[in-house]
Amino acid sequence: MAAELTTHELIARHRPTLDQALEAIRTRAYWSPHPEHPKAYGEHGSLDAAAGKAAFDALLGTRLDLGQPGTDDWVGGEVSPYGIELGVTYPHADIDVLLPAMKAGQGAWRDAGAETRAVVCLEILKRISDRTHEFAHAVMHTSGQAFMMALQAGGPHAQDRGLEAVAYAYAEQVRTPGTAEWTKPQGKREPLALTKQFTPVPRGVALVIGCNTFPTWNGYPGLFASLATGNAVLVKPHPRAVLPLALTVKIAREVLTEAGFDPNLVALAAERQGEGIAKTLATRPEIRIIDYTGSTAFGDWLEANARQAQVYTEKAGVNTVLVESTDDYKGMLSNLAFSLSLYSGQMCTTPQNLLIPRAGIRTDQGPKSFDEVTADLAKAVDGLLGDDARANALLGAIVNPDVKARLEAAASLGEVALASREITNPDFPGAVVRTPVIVKLDGAKPDDEAAYMSECFGPVSFAVAVDSAADAVELLRRTIRDKGAMTVGAHTTDEEVERAVREVCLEEAAQLSLNLTGGVYVNQTAAFSDFHGSGGNPAANAALCDGAFVANRFRVVEVRREA
Repeated sequence: MAAELTTHELIARHRPTLDQALEAIRTRAYWSPHPEHPKAYGEHGSLDAAAGKAAFDALLGTRLDLGQPGTDDWVGGEVSPYGIELGVTYPHADIDVLLPAMKAGQGAWRDAGAETRAVVCLEILKRISDRTHEFAHAVMHTSGQAFMMALQAGGPHAQDRGLEAVAYAYAEQVRTPGTAEWTKPQGKREPLALTKQFTPVPRGVALVIGCNTFPTWNGYPGLFASLATGNAVLVKPHPRAVLPLALTVKIAREVLTEAGFDPNLVALAAERQGEGIAKTLATRPEIRIIDYTGSTAFGDWLEANARQAQVYTEKAGVNTVLVESTDDYKGMLSNLAFSLSLYSGQMCTTPQNLLIPRAGIRTDQGPKSFDEVTADLAKAVDGLLGDDARANALLGAIVNPDVKARLEAAASLGEVALASREITNPDFPGAVVRTPVIVKLDGAKPDDEAAYMSECFGPVSFAVAVDSAADAVELLRRTIRDKGAMTVGAHTTDEEVERAVREVCLEEAAQLSLNLTGGVYVNQTAAFSDFHGSGGNPAANAALCDGAFVANRFRVVEVRREA
């Protein structure tokens, strides 16, 4: 296979970026090579806004041929949460043909070494970045994210997470030297001398099971961590969100081919309507790594049944914010209102339970009762979303009927502090857009506990009255331990309360944000600096991204001989 991209060219092009990424994960300081601003694109081969939209429009109603072996059908059926049919069809694979073809290229990919694999991955990410505007529309019309969020979260932020995984993968692979000279003294006799060679070897074929809400952001860490460590990667998108990952696979296959590697190292497994191939794929003996984001039920099934594979799951959790006191009441309300509203709460990091003492809280505006806090938060959300244009830009669209059903049912669970309302999107009349609902519950009532101790994914939050800050801390502990949490927030000016909350989060392994009142929100995490999940509570068994996320995707094999 003739290479159009030499390893030397790729190293010269991408090694500086890799080095910066390695430094970023060491210092945890802010860094990103992928611009967030839409106007940053349009030069150096990247698509500007108009070209990106045109590229997306040109995909609609077409067949996306990836040139994969074993294609036995063409499947599709995606309908945008904004009400338009995408009409794109994708190759359906005969897995008995595709999986052997994927394994065939792993030897050369393994022998290429960690640095070459890393820079090939960075070339893939660079080409994805150049098409950020096109990907933004693909993410928007499969996830229901508003355009600007789709551009940022589905584009540069997802690309950052992919690059972060490559950096961690590279660092773990080069931790062990490639060769070593080993000499053991034997007193008066000749020393024992061996030459040793150490090679990172892949586990096998990796399976990425994509999610509906964040196909690229949640998909890229596992995809690039596995590819960079030498594994072939089979991408099984969510049937409602195929296009962003299919485009990713297409670009990856093109880069691998140009770099002289087998394109079948990355392939797509799209499915027919209702086919449900994830269980079949997950238990195939060839599949040795699985990355999954989605429901607890299926995540638990994978962990229990995919015994031949190393399984990384991000499942459901009940995210909690403890509100005890604040020295910036207005800022706290504004920050919480944005957190509850962003993407209609359809994020695994969105707060659900707000634990508030029933006697009220201390603020810089004087004491506020439980009812006042919930009423003021409702007003803050109303104020944020009062203008329909602004609301559409923040809320996006409801991603599927299940979210809409949960939202509508939530109002019957308790006293409604903020009712959800319907908003029309003038650009997409078919979009289902709803503002959040806030329901007041009593932390001491068993019936209420059944509601707030279950994840209610979507624009639903519960203001839970508790007897004291100490009770709130204990409820927080129980929630994390029993249900898991991707995020925890706390607002307090009391050092003892802060210490208690911090101790709970350290003991139960939950990521904590304290007293956020500005432009950083509890449901946002930054690549290279923040850990997304911890791997230490039931919400997820892995963190994005750390050494543990990549180190078990390969093994080191030693060959030794006498010197």
